[in-house]
Amino acid sequence: MNNKVTGVFWWSVFVTLAVVIWGAVAPDNFGSIIGNVRSFLTSNFGWYYLLIVSLFLIVCIALGLSKYGRIKLGSPDSKPDYSTPTWFAMLFSAGMGTGLVFWGAAEPISHFMTSTPEGVETGTNTAARDALRYTFFHWGLHAWGIYGIVALALAYFKFRHGKPGLISATLSPVLGKKAEGPIGKIIDIIAIFATVVGVATTLGLGAIQINGGLSFLTGISKSFGTQVIIIVIVTILFMISAWSGLSKGIKILSNANLGLATLLLLVVLFVGPTVYILNMFVDTLGSYIQNLPRMSFRLSPLNEENRGWIDSWTIYYWAWWIAWSPFVGLFIARVSKGRSIREFVFGVLFVPAIVSMLWFAVFGTSAIDVQQKGLASLQKLPTENVLFGTLQQFPMGTIAIIVGLCLIGTFFITSADSATFVLGMQSTNGSLNPSGNVKLTWGFLQAAVALVLLYSGGETALTNLQNMLILAAFPFSIIMILMTASLIKALGKDYKQVKQGNKTKKVS
Repeated sequence: MNNKVTGVFWWSVFVTLAVVIWGAVAPDNFGSIIGNVRSFLTSNFGWYYLLIVSLFLIVCIALGLSKYGRIKLGSPDSKPDYSTPTWFAMLFSAGMGTGLVFWGAAEPISHFMTSTPEGVETGTNTAARDALRYTFFHWGLHAWGIYGIVALALAYFKFRHGKPGLISATLSPVLGKKAEGPIGKIIDIIAIFATVVGVATTLGLGAIQINGGLSFLTGISKSFGTQVIIIVIVTILFMISAWSGLSKGIKILSNANLGLATLLLLVVLFVGPTVYILNMFVDTLGSYIQNLPRMSFRLSPLNEENRGWIDSWTIYYWAWWIAWSPFVGLFIARVSKGRSIREFVFGVLFVPAIVSMLWFAVFGTSAIDVQQKGLASLQKLPTENVLFGTLQQFPMGTIAIIVGLCLIGTFFITSADSATFVLGMQSTNGSLNPSGNVKLTWGFLQAAVALVLLYSGGETALTNLQNMLILAAFPFSIIMILMTASLIKALGKDYKQVKQGNKTKKVS
């Protein structure tokens, strides 16, 4: 397939540049408007986010267990391009990345000491249990259900039916030829913009935390100027990696991520309160499974305080995963050729979710233990410094902080690297080898959006990042509903044809 740029590329660049210029020229107006839009969406469409995200998870599991589970993402005799460990490493690095490190200790501490999920007294044992359970909920099966449904649709239509690797190409069963016309182009532009915003938000989080870690260790000031330098350096590094291609840069960095993350996880597990961590992991896993239906549909319409918490946390996370899903979905689809639908679904859903939960059990429980013992007042630290404040309390804490900073950097590079590849695919008619110039363009624009969101937010930069995510996710959520319907329709037709072919073979 050729890798020439299309009208989708130019329109997507235009829309992204318009946002960058708006945020740079009128930062206060930009921040105010996206804040108002976020308030409107969370207040009026919270019910919608909860319903559709649960729907995506249910559909994913149902497809994995159904008669369609044996259908391969490719020809019947196709084999996976990557070994299973490398496959897990690549999808995990692309799927969570910097967010795991940023929120690993910070989210449980926030739920434990600042604002509890169900309104119980902060700092209590009940608050500790609820804090970890809701963190599991936000980073568990629902997140990977969102990724899974997008990735499955893309992989199925790409490798089973030879369609271009485009979001619009998955919609032909429901839109017909309109999927190849202006409507399809608009859909691809929305997907690209959601991807840019989702990844730019992660770049912003990464820059904030690297800046926080350097400040924690060396006293370097926490400022927008420092964050600009960090983003510029990391952008140069991920562009070099993106230029080297999928099988070199991203593969090597994904394996490096997995190694560094495993090292940091094991150090904290065994140096920290090991038995407490393991007890909390097992207990919270059981509580998560037991309470999953209630948490999935909890809106608290009669409790304003609890509803505000749900808007700020659960709805934000569902929007974050939706905004990331075109990027992560395309990337996971690209590296999943040759796997059966059943293998794909349960590999994508359960393995990363369990690993994410273990991560939060280790870092979240360690942070809670530090707080309970009075070793530090972690809730008083800036969000980006909670991890470092936790690590500082353990033996070899400074070394652990340095490893943590390296991990943030490699996750940072991998996420942006993967995203430039995916954006290149989406804007060159699904090319599996987009040109270096296209990838460089998207690398620059992702960095620019991240910088504008940080600049326009000032002291509330984190809020601006969150607001922009929710805004970008809403239109793409509607496209995801169409993708789900399209996938189910195509699978039903495909299965009938395969079944009919098998009958014909038996008769002959």
